Amino acid sequence: MKNSILATIVITGLMIAACPAQKKVTNVGTTSAPFLEIGVGARAIGMGGAFVATANDITAMYWNPAGLGDLHTFQTIYIHTNWLADISFDYAGLIIPLQNIGTLGLNITMLNMGDMDVRTVDYPDGTGERFSATDMAIGVSYGFNLTNRFAFGFNLKYIHQQIWKEQARGFAIDIGTMYDTPFEGLRLGAALTNFGTDMRMTGNDLLVYYDSDAYNSGNNDKIITELKTDSWPLPLNFQLGAALDFLSTETHLFTFEADAVHPLGNSESMHLGLEYGFKKQIFLRAGYRNLFLQDSEENFTFGGGIDLNIIENMRFGLDYAFADFGRLENAQRFAIILKF
Repeated sequence: MKNSILATIVITGLMIAACPAQKKVTNVGTTSAPFLEIGVGARAIGMGGAFVATANDITAMYWNPAGLGDLHTFQTIYIHTNWLADISFDYAGLIIPLQNIGTLGLNITMLNMGDMDVRTVDYPDGTGERFSATDMAIGVSYGFNLTNRFAFGFNLKYIHQQIWKEQARGFAIDIGTMYDTPFEGLRLGAALTNFGTDMRMTGNDLLVYYDSDAYNSGNNDKIITELKTDSWPLPLNFQLGAALDFLSTETHLFTFEADAVHPLGNSESMHLGLEYGFKKQIFLRAGYRNLFLQDSEENFTFGGGIDLNIIENMRFGLDYAFADFGRLENAQRFAIILKF
């Protein structure tokens, strides 16, 4: 047990050290690939995003890959989210147990803003052309138990963003730990996400003609030149949480979790979440996001789900979550999980 506590302290300390100190002025709008901050899973969002110390389903690949170490069945998931401004957000994943050496996972995240009209100063109503903007992340996860109380995991991912003919690429890693304390029902979790390369847009639409000497009519006034955009860091985030099963019987399970969040692109805040399970088949959830964060549009969440045995050795799960975004209305999530 002493080794587990020491490992938890050391790894958590390294995660905190990897997060730059925040100034009073926030860094809102100064990170790339913001789609990586959209929470995955109707269950976790129903609990307000307070999930790093619970993370006991396939969405652990996003929230805390250390949670994969305790998953010993094949699982698949598909999540669809009606995101803000008619944006479509989808996530799919698969985990494969590797007997006594941990659990492997594969996941893909897609965000699609749909087709839009190309508008210019000369053609404000549109040129007749259409363009699209899409984001994608492909990840490989692995989680395992170092001891019967301490777990570790990571998620390596390739990130790609595209706006018409411009694109940016990057790589990142998520690292997580989880500790099942000697106090009955109390778990601690920590996750550092999106630690990786800066991203910069490049592409054919950044190629322009340049006249190096506009006052000389005899020179070449159409030198092909590339406009260079700035590089921006990924939305690095550190999340530390504690979860408590304060009622755990064969019929009822109440879980409360509180997470502290330290993002690169915003100020610190807290997420609070509550889940009630009836016979491990029917679930109700509620949560509150971004407690103590000024000017936040996100706050209350709620949801529910079922987890039923449909045929021998196969379970079907369906989860739903509703998140209030204030002036931006709301976002709803649906998740389908198969376990076999």
